[in-house]
Order: sequence, then C-alpha cells, then structure tokens
Amino acid sequence: MSRQPLGWYLRRLRRMSPAELLWRVRDTGRRTAWAYQQVRPGQDAAVHVPLRRDLSFSTTLPPDAARLVPEDARKAIIATADSILAGHLEVLGVERTDLRTPDWFRDPVTGRRSDPAQYVFKLNHRNEEVVGNIKQVWELSRHHHLTQLAAAWYLTHDDRYAERVADHLTDWWRTNPFLSGVHWASGIEIGIRLISWTWIRRLLNDWPEITDLFEHNELALQQIYWHQRYLAAFQSRGSSANNHVIAEAAGQLVGACAFPWFTKSTRWRQNAAALLEQAFDANTFPSGVNRELATDYHRFVSELVLYAALEADSAGHPLSQQTWALLTRTLDVAAAVVDNTLRPPRQGDDDEGMVLVLDPPDISTWSAYLSLGAAVAGGVSWWPGSQPTATSALVGSLVNGRQPDRPAERPEHFQDAGLTVLRSRDAGPEIWCRADAGPHGFLSIAAHAHADALSLEVRVDGVDVLADPGTYCYHGEEEWRNYFRSTIAHNTLEIAHTEQSTWGGPFLWLRGARGKVLSHSSSTWDAEHDGYAPITHRRTATLDRGVLQVEDRVDATTDVRIAWHLGPDVTVELNHSTGRLTWSTGSAVVELPAGLTWTAHRGADDPLLGWYSPRFGHKVPITTLIGSGTLTPDAAATSTFRFRS
Repeated sequence: MSRQPLGWYLRRLRRMSPAELLWRVRDTGRRTAWAYQQVRPGQDAAVHVPLRRDLSFSTTLPPDAARLVPEDARKAIIATADSILAGHLEVLGVERTDLRTPDWFRDPVTGRRSDPAQYVFKLNHRNEEVVGNIKQVWELSRHHHLTQLAAAWYLTHDDRYAERVADHLTDWWRTNPFLSGVHWASGIEIGIRLISWTWIRRLLNDWPEITDLFEHNELALQQIYWHQRYLAAFQSRGSSANNHVIAEAAGQLVGACAFPWFTKSTRWRQNAAALLEQAFDANTFPSGVNRELATDYHRFVSELVLYAALEADSAGHPLSQQTWALLTRTLDVAAAVVDNTLRPPRQGDDDEGMVLVLDPPDISTWSAYLSLGAAVAGGVSWWPGSQPTATSALVGSLVNGRQPDRPAERPEHFQDAGLTVLRSRDAGPEIWCRADAGPHGFLSIAAHAHADALSLEVRVDGVDVLADPGTYCYHGEEEWRNYFRSTIAHNTLEIAHTEQSTWGGPFLWLRGARGKVLSHSSSTWDAEHDGYAPITHRRTATLDRGVLQVEDRVDATTDVRIAWHLGPDVTVELNHSTGRLTWSTGSAVVELPAGLTWTAHRGADDPLLGWYSPRFGHKVPITTLIGSGTLTPDAAATSTFRFRS
C-alpha cells in the first residue's frame, strides 16, 4: 500500500468535528515539539527517570496457583514454549522461523524493514513501501510470545524460558528507545505491551534474576516510564475513540497499578481509570454489546477492561461498580450469542487481536474467552460450558468476588445493537441464525464496520451454511479489503449494483445504513434499513421446525441482487431456482425466488465473488448463489431453506 492519497485525508477531515480538528492541530504541534526528546538506538538516553523509593512489585499470584492449571493446558503451554525456543511461531497466519533472534523491524511478508532510527512522527506507518505489512511488524512486539515463555517458566521453573524472555526484552528495550521507529506509532501497541510486561513480571516473580531484569534495570525503568509518558500525552479522541482509546487507557492503568514506581504514577493511574470508565461506557451499548458491532472487537475490548479492572482491584484501587456491572454484561453477551460449538458471530472486522496470551492462542473458538469470563464474573446457569485454561485459572486466582444481577435466561435479542439470534428448538442439530439490523458501526468513521445491514449468518451444528465472509486483510490489498466489507459479500440484498453504505478508505466510511428491528420473537425477525433511501429494504426471517424462510421486500421497483454465500464445507447442486446443499454432517434443500435469475460463483477474480476468510490473512474460495432481476413493491422475494427432511 502506498501513501494515502490527498483525497483520503480530505475525506477523513470531513468526518471530524470542529473540536476534534482543534485537538488534532494541537496534537500535531506536540508531536513536532517532542522531536528533541527522541532517543536514537545506541544513543545514551541521559534521561532522569523520576522514581519513588519503593520499587517493589506487590501484585503477585497466590502461592501454588500453578496447581490450578489443568494438565492439558500445562502440556500445551510447554510444547508451544519449546517451539518458540526453537525459533518457530505462527504470527497472524505467517509461520515465523526467526524467533531465536527476531528482527523487530522486518516484515516477514514483504521482506521490507523500516528505519529504527526514524523519528516516529515523521514515519508514515500506513505506507507499506516503507514499513511493510504493519500488522505483522507490530504483532510480534506485543510480546505475546514472551508471555507464553513466562507462563512455561512459571509452570516448570526451567530457566531456559526465563532467559529467552530476558534476552528478547533486553534487545527490544535497547533497539526501541523513546520515539524511535515504528513501534512508537500506535498507542494501542504501547498499551498492550505494558499489559504483557506486567504479566511477565508476575509470572517470573520467583525467578532469581527477575529484579535485575525489571526493578534494577535502567533499560526497563526507562521503557516503562516512556510508555506511560507517551500514553499520558497522546490519546485517541473524537472519531478515533474506539477500541484504541480503551487499549491506551487499559495499558496505562495496568502499568500505573503494577509498576507504581514513578512520581507521576498516582496521577497516571487516576487519569487512566477515569478515561477507561468513560470510554468503556461510550463504546458499549447498555445491553453490553460493543458499539463497533464487530464481534471480535467486542471480545478484545471486554478483555482489555477485564485485565485493567483486575489490576486496579489487586492494587487496592478498584473501578466503580457501574463499570464492573457493564463489564459483566459484555461477558454475558458473549455467552449468549455463541452457537452450540461456542463459535461467535462473524460480524464486522476481525484481526485476531489478543490482550494477554498464556495458553497457545486458538482463534477458532471463544471457549477460552468464556472460560476467562466465568472465572472473573462467575458463569450463570444458562452459560454454555467451556474448558478451563491456564489463563482462566491464573487470572481467576486474583478475583475477589463475583458480580450480581445477571440475566435469569439466555438473551436472544439486543435491541440497542440490532442483534438477534434465532435458534431451533426442536430435536436435531442446532440451527443457529444471527440477524443484523443495527447501526453502521461506531463514531463518524465506523472504522471496523461492514456493509452488512439485514445480513444473515446461519450454521447447522456449528457448520457455516450461510456464511459471513470475514475480514482477510486491513492493509496493502485495497481491492480485497473492499470486497470483504462490501454489500454483495454478505447475505443480504443489493440494489442497482451500489453499496448500501459508502466507504472512503480502509477504515473510513462516509455514509452508513441504519437498521431497525420492527418486531422479533423466539422464531421470527422483521427488520428494515435505509441504506438505499428513498428505497427501503425490508427483510423477514422465520425459523420454525427446521425451516428457515427469508422474505425480502422493497418499496419501489428496482434492480436487485440477492446473495447467499455458502460456507467452505458446503457444496450445491443448483437447478434454476432450487438447489440441494450438502456438507459432511448434513444437507438442506433451498427454494429460491423464481422471479430472479440464479447463478453460482466460486472463487471469482473479475469481479471478486465467492470468497471466505477463515482467519486474518487467509482466504479460500466458496460458492456464492446470486439472484439477479427486478423486484416490485407488490411482490416479495422468498428464499426457503429446509434443514429437516
């Protein structure tokens, strides 16, 4: 991806309020003024770090907490740590083999290496020609591989793991001094690093060399201080105050609570706690659903607040009961929306962002997240069961209490978020249907939203039958980025070959469709959206006795395309407007609107159509059924899926 064109910056400016514009002007001035504070690699920092007398680390794990870790989790952690010691780890879908002595600035995808000595605010981290794939470069420097090594040491006391942690931390601290290089470009990365360092210090607490690595190490003290100074000075605001501000505030709060070693630590803690509580409330619907309406960011934000709240509790500075109650609602939402295999909806962007990684990360399930939530908030009777993990066991050992006022029954509809889940109630494999009729993302740019109003996602016993496309990429492949966000890539209706929402860049929407749920019950959902105003698209879905019936209506005569994207495990025999869907554990008969012309597309490149991203950085071909033709106000287009014979 080259430097963003001028038009993008102009469109981005138009999405900002006058107050945000003024703040950004001031922020730009601060970034320019701070250039003299840059410390280049190899340069003597000559920085006085204002320390308190007491440099102790007091928020340790309870004695013998290691015994709470399940044996299977213990074995998996050790196996992963051994692979990391050998230099191997998968990072965002890329097999890394260079982890014995990693190059923190080299992108393994493009091979490009950014300048470690460049003043960060003169470095365009959005320019792939300069920095490579920035997600890959940043991900390793979140130090999740080091928290996994620290967890292995905690469970085994094998010093090889701790020594590798020390080597990598020392190298990173030395090669990334204040404001030099790409790793100072994003507050979210800085916040997550502070959380990782906190848990590394906690897990290695009994290692004889730990105080030499942290409390008695000038490099460590400088870096922790610099990270907190940065977060105190540069905050995401206005149209950027989404999950980024949560990560910044959570990292600042965790760092100030775990390492209260600096003269400004109390102020940093108080300011971060206030910002986190305000931003979390702003980012979350009262129901507990994250306002970005990107399911994986719901998990990410919930985890960020969870770790920050626990750290504040452990340090004796708890967050408010209102924040704990809202946090608990986010966990209950997570438990409510999963299917019977514990897979969540695939709504909006998903870049596999992790907060704390102790167990080997498994991006295919929310089981670990639900296990963590149950350990912190306490599961209720309707919660699905999940396997305990090392993370849930160790984090749970720090919890002082459980949260009251939980839903007595599993919620199925979240009105404020426009999110509804229909489930079969008869005998046989579960039919799970997620219906979307909410707002178009969060804030004026709706950065992580997709053009998915009135889209459906259907699974049978956990198998994707009607599939959400996923995300695939953020940077570098604009055509693919746009396809996976597009209207036609989702199971919804497109009018006149135009988008129901209009994008202005990779993380910028200029106009968003607004959905509205008209009615719902345990088996029906009726909704509409205004993305094609003055034309209104209305959709009704009914799930009853193994049959899903979907009825699409428009209130003006218009050309349409209806898309049904079949999951990667589903094959189809299409005969005009009828078809038989088959997968390894089941089948279905589909009757499509006969008034439309139906065609099947698989892995098409011109135009892009029939693609599915199982995880970030990966895409596979799928079969997409497209019905094209004209709809009139007096006729509904009805699609019927019969899952029970």
